[in-house]
Amino acid sequence: MRLVDDWRRVASRSLSFWLLVAGILAMVLPELWFGFTGRDYNPYVAWWGGMLLLLGALGGRLIPQNRPLWVEWLRIAAFLIVALALAMLLGTQVRAAPATEADTLDIAVPFIAKEEGERLVAYRDVVGVWTICFGSTKGVHRGMRMTHAQCLDLLRADIIEHRNGLHRYFTATTIDVRLPPTRDAAYTSTAFNCGVAAIGKSTATRRLNAGNIAGGCEALTWWKSAGGRVLRGLFERRKREQALCMQGLWPPTESRAGRDCR
Repeated sequence: MRLVDDWRRVASRSLSFWLLVAGILAMVLPELWFGFTGRDYNPYVAWWGGMLLLLGALGGRLIPQNRPLWVEWLRIAAFLIVALALAMLLGTQVRAAPATEADTLDIAVPFIAKEEGERLVAYRDVVGVWTICFGSTKGVHRGMRMTHAQCLDLLRADIIEHRNGLHRYFTATTIDVRLPPTRDAAYTSTAFNCGVAAIGKSTATRRLNAGNIAGGCEALTWWKSAGGRVLRGLFERRKREQALCMQGLWPPTESRAGRDCR
């Protein structure tokens, strides 16, 4: 392979060359940052920034590049600034709005109802707690009975209570940019099963607040024990909650040692 005769001139002043370099870096560096630190970034800014720079490089091939060196670098700097500003603007516009209560309920109610199963007569769960309907325990006693409609109303109220309680442990940034309805439902489901305080103070929440979304979703799977032993049902449920939590991100990693649910 032989370089062009004027490669030094191209490398020093070519608008399209440096926009190509900047576009590649705009897409690669955020991925390296996430890989090394585990902290998230706005993927829309990285994508739009890289795309705009690459498009600018195509246009740059049509522009004469025989001006003084300082003029060429000024043009390159101007392209970079404009591309970054547009990428930040576009990234802000397409970012999903924070999950509303209704959005989360639309996902969480059927998800938790399926996971918990419905029992219209009070029963003791695996650790001896009186439970009814879709896993509700508050005020439940032996012989208690409810209808399906009552159970659905109770489930919605319980989910709202758990979600609101859990949100007190989330930072404002987490609620604004890291908690779409699917992830909100996943965390709420785990809190519904294991307790608000337990999940609110857990590694899963601390990681999410720190920007490590994948790590937070993975830490939800640690809560797979009850009564001091790992239960197959909890193990499978945590995997489904992790999958819900990870929607839009990379595949989940292997889960580690378990934590005890109530």
